Amino acid sequence: QVQLVESGGGSVQAGGSLELSCRASGYIYSRPCMGWFRQAPEKAREGVAAVASDGTTFYARSVRGRFTISQDNAKNILYLRMNSLKPEDTAMYYCAAVGDGNSYCGGDQQQYNNWGQGTQVTVSA
Repeated sequence: QVQLVESGGGSVQAGGSLELSCRASGYIYSRPCMGWFRQAPEKAREGVAAVASDGTTFYARSVRGRFTISQDNAKNILYLRMNSLKPEDTAMYYCAAVGDGNSYCGGDQQQYNNWGQGTQVTVSA
């Protein structure tokens, strides 16, 4: 059973930075694509960033140049470094992974079947 546990959320002023972490466990085969999603109140969940096992990355246009996704394969930890945060970045952030054997890596949440519980990020103006 794959388990994903996020941490690192919090409150910050606009222009500030936060780093989210996601500890993964339970993979039987090679690490699949892992990503970060977010959901603001009364809005649909959206893909933020994703990284494949070969290091290929995907970023949503709204965060490109401000957010960086990375992973520590030895420790099975996924990171999301968020700089120059804006109030519109306020949301619950979720870590997710596609299933074993799925080569997809991008922002389509339908491709991800393992999800963490989420960590709240609040950015004040």
